[in-house]
Amino acid sequence: MSLVSIGDAEIYTEIHGEGEDLLLVAGLGGMATFWTNQVEFLSQHYRVILHDHRGVGRSTPAPIISSAVEMADDLIALMEAMDISSAHIVGHSTGGAIGQNIALKRPEMVKSLVLSASWAGPTPLFIDTFRMRRDVLINVGVQQYMMVGSLLAMPAWSLSDSYVSKEAFLAARVSNFPGLDVELARLNAVMSHDLRHQVKNITAPTGVISAKDDALTPPAMSDELAELIPNALRVSIPEGGHFCPAICKDVYNQALLKLLHDIAP
Repeated sequence: MSLVSIGDAEIYTEIHGEGEDLLLVAGLGGMATFWTNQVEFLSQHYRVILHDHRGVGRSTPAPIISSAVEMADDLIALMEAMDISSAHIVGHSTGGAIGQNIALKRPEMVKSLVLSASWAGPTPLFIDTFRMRRDVLINVGVQQYMMVGSLLAMPAWSLSDSYVSKEAFLAARVSNFPGLDVELARLNAVMSHDLRHQVKNITAPTGVISAKDDALTPPAMSDELAELIPNALRVSIPEGGHFCPAICKDVYNQALLKLLHDIAP
């Protein structure tokens, strides 16, 4: 566990296991802890590398960036600073947007690419959903913003099983909130990501995985990715919502590992 300098930011990183490099890239929250339920399992097969995005979690405060392109540039810089010439990349949600940009900009750095609950370009429902979340954050506050995000990202059965009180449920989420300006910039990165007309140029072996009950990035968005990227393999798991890596970890882990093996060059 260390801070790695990428020039204008220091990025918190973790390395687990041995073998070929596998980068797990978190989504909007941007924290390595998103992958807590995958690390032990995947590190039996790969050298797993995690990081907190700039300005988030244990990475240092840094100049704010507001696009998936800039987030991809950060990860490229991190890989170069760690002497990683190429790696398997699994990106969840916004992490998938980051992975798409790296695969297009620096294809030699991507051994294989898995896009988890991600999207090629926005739909009207997607834009309106994230505008609503942004409006709640600005006009109502952090707790209600986190609550709305949880309601959208988690299946009802999982939410009810883990919910005792709002304070207990949101404590960790609120304590990790990076600040209004950073979060608004990250929401902008989500809403502005659109590579719908470019992902056909991705040459890395690609897999697409999502849950059938994902309300934030509905299955049709993953279907579109798989249709647009040449020879992409598509895998669906029955449930788990947008947070399926955390909520249905065993099913997700097995499906992800098989997908990585199936697309391996």
